[in-house]
Amino acid sequence: MMTADDPRILELRALRERARQGGGPERIARHHARGKLTARERLDLLLDPGSFYEFEPFATGRLVDGETFYGDGVVTGYGKIDGRTVFVYSQDFTVLGGSLGEAQARKICRVMDLALSDGAPIIGLIDSGGARIQEGVHSLGGYGEIFRRNTKCSGVVPQISVMLGPCAGGAAYSPAVTDLIIMVERRSFMFITGPDVIKEVTGETIDLEGLGGAYVHMAISGACHLTAPDDQTALALCRLALSYLPSNNTENPPFVPTDDDPLRADEELNRIVPLDPGKAYRMHDVVERVVDHGSWLELQPMWAMNAITGWARMGGRSVGIVAQEPSVMAGVIDIDASDKIARFVRTCDCFNIPLVTFVDSPGFLPGIDQEHRGIIRHGAKVLYAYAEATVPKISIVTRKAYGGAYIVMSSKSLGGDISFAWPSAEVAVMGADGAVNLLYRDQIASAPDPAAERARLAREYERKFNNPYHAAAAGFFDDVIEPRETRARVIAALDALRDKSVAPPPRRHGNMPV
Repeated sequence: MMTADDPRILELRALRERARQGGGPERIARHHARGKLTARERLDLLLDPGSFYEFEPFATGRLVDGETFYGDGVVTGYGKIDGRTVFVYSQDFTVLGGSLGEAQARKICRVMDLALSDGAPIIGLIDSGGARIQEGVHSLGGYGEIFRRNTKCSGVVPQISVMLGPCAGGAAYSPAVTDLIIMVERRSFMFITGPDVIKEVTGETIDLEGLGGAYVHMAISGACHLTAPDDQTALALCRLALSYLPSNNTENPPFVPTDDDPLRADEELNRIVPLDPGKAYRMHDVVERVVDHGSWLELQPMWAMNAITGWARMGGRSVGIVAQEPSVMAGVIDIDASDKIARFVRTCDCFNIPLVTFVDSPGFLPGIDQEHRGIIRHGAKVLYAYAEATVPKISIVTRKAYGGAYIVMSSKSLGGDISFAWPSAEVAVMGADGAVNLLYRDQIASAPDPAAERARLAREYERKFNNPYHAAAAGFFDDVIEPRETRARVIAALDALRDKSVAPPPRRHGNMPV
């Protein structure tokens, strides 16, 4: 019979403590001195208290400089967030810089396999110098195994990457495949080739922050979805983001009770769109007045700011919000906005999150640069994503919906379920000025006062075509509503469509333009 002072029990406790120490007290102290939490401290903050259970704490990798470490630089296991099971791995920078070796890769792959088979989210807390050079091809093979599992999990269980330190080289492709990337400002970095290699190859000089810091990926590359000033805030954001997502693609997102009246009518919405169509307003204000109070979580807020994407709740249910921001580039759709919208729409469709789209765009951005860089290909991603999506799709045209911008933004022609328009909506092939210049060029040129004739024809065009009633008469809108009615009408529509079911055609997969 074993007792508390049984040497076998004492040995187990000693070995567990050694495993908990990772790279040892001195390395942990240096880690803390940089303002960073350890792998285990991060898990304690991420998961519900007392819910974490670890896998393979005694696993060791190949000898490096004559020593091995329990856990091999990663802590893996499962726990709960808001009572829901999640599988996690947390890289330990105190062990060989968190570098990935064969044993670490095997441990990560195991929790990914379990997450997939159990239908639970997988969360990676990433803090690694990249592939473990001393293990050569074995570490590279480990990354290949992880990438393959990222792809298998894609669209089946949510995958969230929380970047809490460096992520260099091929390692960066794993978070790039996941659904959500959260980075810590001035502390986490992602890049394929580091500053030293870039200087040697191209002669360019840049530091880590300028090459692949949180600001770069939030505002320039678009790789990052959310940023935080420290580890604690990043982990809290991860918990928050997960609250909008189901555990897997067969479930609906969690319902969160709200005291925000679903019939609430905000009178300010009736005044928010200026009478002058040339004046801007903030679509962010529209979104925040329509969704449940305090539920709006914007994603990628600093990239492609002419487009808005994010999660919110309406009547307690998760929704994905897509919109143009008319105060930025008049809400025009360019290459980056196309990519931002398309990826978000597909993410929502993967996880049964209905889409609510607010439309105010004069069209796709014209210009030689946009055409040469492939605005056709990138814009086609948006229409493909909306047409492919089978979740409930509701759209509200608030003002301009011209040409291709009208079609691709969840129009009924692309399979949108319910479409509303505000009285300020303008739906046409193009704006009145451009239309009359094309249609009546000769008539304008021969008029005694060409400017007056152009203005008269533009007014006539707007009266006949550039209004919501012309489109509603043809059945392209289900109703023209007062802006203050938007919240109640959308929530009612979501409730009506909650059991929507669409059988996809038999095929391996579609061939989306990329």
